[in-house]
Amino acid sequence: MTIATHTTHAHDGDLVVFHIGMQIRKPHRVDLWGPVFAAMPRMLAELERNKSRAARGEADDLGFLGAHTLLSGSGPWVVQWWRSTDHLYAYARNPDNHHLPAWRAFNQAARRSPGAVGIWHETYAVPAGNIETLYGQGAHVGLGRLTGTVPVERRGRTARERLGSRVAT
Repeated sequence: MTIATHTTHAHDGDLVVFHIGMQIRKPHRVDLWGPVFAAMPRMLAELERNKSRAARGEADDLGFLGAHTLLSGSGPWVVQWWRSTDHLYAYARNPDNHHLPAWRAFNQAARRSPGAVGIWHETYAVPAGNIETLYGQGAHVGLGRLTGTVPVERRGRTARERLGSRVAT
């Protein structure tokens, strides 16, 4: 198998990058942070199932492109890619999805044991012209892993050229 030396993401269009994580402040109190920790894999599994079913035409597309889980010094962290903020917010507010019940459970637990676990999120709405990626020597991560890659030359040889470009056909 030949690996292209440098590739870039194949996705065209806007997208949303959503970071979400938690900080465990009382590690000895697994009863307080464990449910928060366990909620995210359930949500991600639900989103992945929906993505597969939507691709087969069996479900409405929730707009979730994929996610990558990281462990940092401050706790677990998930980077998610979505088609739009409307998709992200619709998922978060739908009582039939895992997020809203988990959010309500977290708020109840936080009132009982303030400071045991912190949660955070950041949302970045990224216009199509403001995305630049480079994957070298077969690296297969991030947006390129989720949406596929194309030879880097199709967007431009330099980062400056690729930023703001669309895939050349």
